[in-house]
Amino acid sequence: MFFFNRHPYLTLPVLFALCVFSCSQSAPEIRYGSLELICYENGGRLVERFSFFILPHDDDGFDDLEDLWLYHDWDGLSWHLTSNNWIKETIDGDIWIGSRAITMADNDFLPRGQFKAVIIDKGGNRAERLFSFDAPAEPERPFPVLTISGDSYQIESQYPQQNLLVYDNAGNYLLTVRPTSPEGAISSLGLPSHAESLALWARDPARSVSAFTDIVPLHE
Repeated sequence: MFFFNRHPYLTLPVLFALCVFSCSQSAPEIRYGSLELICYENGGRLVERFSFFILPHDDDGFDDLEDLWLYHDWDGLSWHLTSNNWIKETIDGDIWIGSRAITMADNDFLPRGQFKAVIIDKGGNRAERLFSFDAPAEPERPFPVLTISGDSYQIESQYPQQNLLVYDNAGNYLLTVRPTSPEGAISSLGLPSHAESLALWARDPARSVSAFTDIVPLHE
């Protein structure tokens, strides 16, 4: 009797081992995700960016994750991040990945409504999660202002949370300071000696909306 065997060397133990190996590759998960709208002023024009991050999980390890997509299906829009260019942030021991530079072409306003995040691992396994973002098209508050004069700073902002981002002479980010008063002496902020400039990041965490001012030098 003749038996046709396409792979004569794949015995049952080998076939079983291959099955176990292939079946052990698990699909990733998106446990949480966030979208925050950040507004900038550029020559008197308001410019929008999304800060987009997810908290992924993969039983095969974090390095198994390869591609991250953000879709807005209604308008047919998509943004693609990879393991080579996404940002990693560790919060309470968890690693979040994403970007603070989700933009539209020509700096047009970003869409609102429903978004979809998709994470794909090196084996092609994928997971997705839906997000809704419904911030008003027009800002609800005037754009904040940071003023520095001599050894004094002044913040004019109607946002509930104020953060001062500190930079060195080369424009490198150093740290974030939460001021206890909208105005006061710069010396009261406890800045490092090599701090050279500040920017105000005013936030409304409940609405996932914030505004980011231009960088202001500490010295004339």
